[in-house]
Amino acid sequence: MSVRAAVLPAVGAPLEITGVDLPDPGPGEVRVRLAAAGVCHSDLSLSDGTMRVPVPAILGHEGAGTVVAVGEDVTHVAPGDGVVLNWAPSCGACPACRRGEVWLCAHALDGAARVHARRADDGTGLHPGLNVAAFAEETVVPGACVLPAPDGVPLTDAALLGCAVLTGYGAVHHSARVREGETVAVFGVGGVGLAALRSARIAGAATIVAVDVSPEKEELARAAGATEYVVASDTTARQIRALTGKQGVDVAVECVGRASTIRTAWESTRRGGRTTVVGIGGKEEKVSFNALEIFHWGRTLAGCVYGNSDPARDLPVLAGHIRSGAFDLGALVTERITLDGIPAAFDTMVAGKGGRALVVF
Repeated sequence: MSVRAAVLPAVGAPLEITGVDLPDPGPGEVRVRLAAAGVCHSDLSLSDGTMRVPVPAILGHEGAGTVVAVGEDVTHVAPGDGVVLNWAPSCGACPACRRGEVWLCAHALDGAARVHARRADDGTGLHPGLNVAAFAEETVVPGACVLPAPDGVPLTDAALLGCAVLTGYGAVHHSARVREGETVAVFGVGGVGLAALRSARIAGAATIVAVDVSPEKEELARAAGATEYVVASDTTARQIRALTGKQGVDVAVECVGRASTIRTAWESTRRGGRTTVVGIGGKEEKVSFNALEIFHWGRTLAGCVYGNSDPARDLPVLAGHIRSGAFDLGALVTERITLDGIPAAFDTMVAGKGGRALVVF
C-alpha cells in the first residue's frame, strides 16, 4: 500500500514529498496511521549531517497515531488503539539498561539501519531516520517503538510527548533536578525549550528566565511559564545575574547546541550552579574552560540525552499534569501544517525562528 512521506534522499539534500510502499507488519511489528508528527530540530540535524543515519531515509521521530494492524507476538497494543511513537526503545539488556539508564541504551537506534519502506516510483529502499519514520501518513515500526497513548489526551497533542515534552520535562526533573524555589534559565525557545519552561513552572521554580535570539518569542515563552525574557546578546549572562541578585541562576538548561550558548549558559549560573546541555551541536562546536574557573565556580556541566527519561515511566506522570491543566500541550505548538509544509518548517528552523511545528494528517 502506497502512502505519502517526506524522504531525505541524501545528506544535505532537500526533502522530497513522495509516495512510498510500506510492507505489512511482520512478527513483533505494528502499523500505525499517524494523527500528527512534530517537526523537531533533531530532524534538521539528521538532514544536514550533524547526526549520522543511513540514507535515503524517511525522517520524523515525534508522533502519535492509531494502530492499523499488528504482527504476530504483539500483545500490548491492538488495532484501533491510540499510541505514541518511541524513537529510542531500550533493549533492557545492555550495560546502560541494566543500570536503569534506558536513555543511553546501546541498541536504541539499531533499527535505523533496516530497510523500512521503498519509494513507490523506483523501488529504492528507505531507512527510518530515527526508527519510526513519522513524516508519513502511515508507518510500520517494531512493537517496542509504540506506547499506549495516555487517556484523555488528543492524539494530535500526544505527538509532542514523543520527543519535545519528554526531553524538556526530563531535562528539568531528571537531569537538572530543579527544586521548588530555585531560579532557572532556559536557552532556546523552541519546542524543547518551551517544554522545559513549563516543566520548571511545575517544579516550583521561583524565577524562570527564557533566552532566545528572537524578540518575537517573548509572548510564547511567558505563556509557557517564563517570568523574565532576555533577547540573546553579548551581555546575556550579565543580564541574568542582574535578574537574580547578581548571583546567577541555580540551573541553566541549554536547548540550542552551540558552543557560545553553552558557555553563556554556564556563565549564567551561580557559584555551585548546574548547567544541563540538551541541544545537539556539531563536532566543530568547541567549548573551552580554564582549570582555575572550573575550580573557583564549582559549577556542574552535564549532558542530557532524551531528557534522561524513561518513556514508560514518565508518560503516565506527564499525562497527569496534562489532565490537571498544569501542562498545556497545545500551547507548545507554534504552527500546524500539512505534510507538504515540512520543507518550509525546516527553513524556519535554519533561520532560528522555529518553535514547534506540528504536522497534522
